[in-house]
Formats: sequence, structure tokens, C-alpha cells
Amino acid sequence: MHSITDLATLRDALRDFCAARDWHRFHTPKNLVMALSVEAAELVEHFQWATPEESMNLAPGKRAEVADEIADVLIYLTELADVLGIDPIAAAREKIGKNAIKYPPPL
Repeated sequence: MHSITDLATLRDALRDFCAARDWHRFHTPKNLVMALSVEAAELVEHFQWATPEESMNLAPGKRAEVADEIADVLIYLTELADVLGIDPIAAAREKIGKNAIKYPPPL
């Protein structure tokens, strides 16, 4: 098992996990983005009727469930980026730069 400490080792662990199960044939961009959407919706479900205060103060069991959903979202997003050959850190860095121009801080 990989020691997962960053996105590269997460990507490698996911590659090995999927290869061991012959899942790569199912992991097309279309399928991965659909799975990502489902997992993001499952994450939203945990907060759907919560007040802002409740959403900031999750009970331990709820927090563990939210952590699982965050993991699912990250896993599918990492696999999607890998399949498409996109470096998610570089993409995020570029997007933050674009957002800094689009949304400058108030004077």
C-alpha cells in the first residue's frame, strides 16, 4: 500500500487500486465525471437543511460521514484529472491567478 501524502501518491495509489480490479476500462472521463457529480451531491445532502451554525459544528459521526464523501469527491476528481492528463495543482494555480484578475481586492 502506498503512503499517501500528496496528490501524486494519491494518484499512484488509485492507479494501482483500479489496475488490481481491472476498473480502468470503466474509468472514462464521462463515467468519472458522472460519479464525481453523484458523490458531490451526496456531500451536499449532509448540509441540505442545516443552519449555518449546524454546518460549522458537525457531530463526530456526521463529520466522519462528511469526510468519507469528501474523500469520494477527491478520489473521482483525481482519477478524472489523471485520465485527462491534467495536473490539478497547476490547474488550480492558474485558476487562482485568473480569479485574482477577475476579482481584485477592494481598495
